[in-house]
Amino acid sequence: MAPPRNTRRRRALADAVIEVLGTAGIHKLSHRAVDERAGLPAGTAANYFPRRDDLLAAAAERVAELHVAEMTAADRAAAERNATDGSAGGQHAGAPASAASGPDMLAALIGASLHDAATRNRTRYLAAYELALESTRQPALAEAMSRLGAAAFGTTLAEHRSLGLPTTPEQVQALITLYNGTLLTLVVAPPETVTPEATLALARCLVTGCCRAGLS
Repeated sequence: MAPPRNTRRRRALADAVIEVLGTAGIHKLSHRAVDERAGLPAGTAANYFPRRDDLLAAAAERVAELHVAEMTAADRAAAERNATDGSAGGQHAGAPASAASGPDMLAALIGASLHDAATRNRTRYLAAYELALESTRQPALAEAMSRLGAAAFGTTLAEHRSLGLPTTPEQVQALITLYNGTLLTLVVAPPETVTPEATLALARCLVTGCCRAGLS
């Protein structure tokens, strides 16, 4: 029998898995814990995700979905600001970002993303690192996360192109790798030490190190 296809409830359950992973850790994850966190009747999570592995895969997919949605929204806002500024300065509104604006714009986007991920969405990314560690022990989860990573890479590269940034695929992959490592440091740090100024400074280092040749 196929699991239910109520999209809203599936997302609510996946969000509950993320909350359990991010606050209590992978060893506290169970169908019962997910039901309780979601405020749903006992047996609901098992009905939608029969195996514990299904819970993990749903959480990984949901983390990727939310991250890409937020990244896309931030990039769209940056593109709109860039187009408006370009029109005001005599540049065609649809023209790509100038070479001079590229590194600064990219650093600002990455810095804001790091800050948001390590503060407002800290639990989500703690859950993401729980999933990453578990994937080293579960080949099926590792494959799922690899697919999600490839999709995120494609989305990131496309967003860079839409912003007029001349980053190469290799530079984008390096930025993603360094972003993930930097975020791990931030989410395990005392929350009060994670400030917009600190994350912007880190982002500038990432951009300078990975992309200066392509964006300067």
